[in-house]
Amino acid sequence: MNAQHITDIFFDLDHTLWDFDRNSRLAFYRVFEAHRIGMDINQFIEVYEPINFQYWKMYREDRIDKLGLRRGRFKDAFAPFGMHFSTEELDQLANTYISELPKDNHLFDGAMDVLQYLSAKNYSMHIITNGFEEVQHLKLKNSNIDLFFKTVTTSEEVGVKKPNPLVFEKALEKAKTTPKQSIMIGDTFEADIMGAEAVGMHTLFYNYRRETPPENYRIIDAISEIKKHL
Repeated sequence: MNAQHITDIFFDLDHTLWDFDRNSRLAFYRVFEAHRIGMDINQFIEVYEPINFQYWKMYREDRIDKLGLRRGRFKDAFAPFGMHFSTEELDQLANTYISELPKDNHLFDGAMDVLQYLSAKNYSMHIITNGFEEVQHLKLKNSNIDLFFKTVTTSEEVGVKKPNPLVFEKALEKAKTTPKQSIMIGDTFEADIMGAEAVGMHTLFYNYRRETPPENYRIIDAISEIKKHL
């Protein structure tokens, strides 16, 4: 990749710029208080996070729908603690969580600095996200980074999810650019990197979960390292 040929940078949002795990934990404190759930938050989070990751994988693969994700991740996370909820109660928990989630908007260390750096270099920046439409725009606005991005493409808008090529093709169309002039930066190898690569985009993998990806991919371990590549 020749950085001089790149004009457009596409970012994933959750776990890439927006510190989802930190913000989610803070939201859960308010969820537990609102629904009078008396249990240790840390123990719950330890169980919930890997379950949530697997449910998002099933959602990407169309094995469950949005409602199945929202209900199932809570049902499965509370079950090991002997706590069981009706469908109505699960929906109430899910709605409270979705409402509380965009209220805390911590970014990863260095994210704001990198966005300012890239903006000063006149890159056009964009978001491609599988996150729910109703909260992703709030996250961008509430964390004061919405003005950096010329376009935002969500999977709900397109009707399919990353890594489906239609999501990337729609984002490129909205950005009025080409794959060869574009790079995708994200934390989920299958969805962000393989998906973007399939349509001819350059990629940069943010190895947030300290995985072992295939060789010959550009990888960063911190958002600040983007400056080394662009």
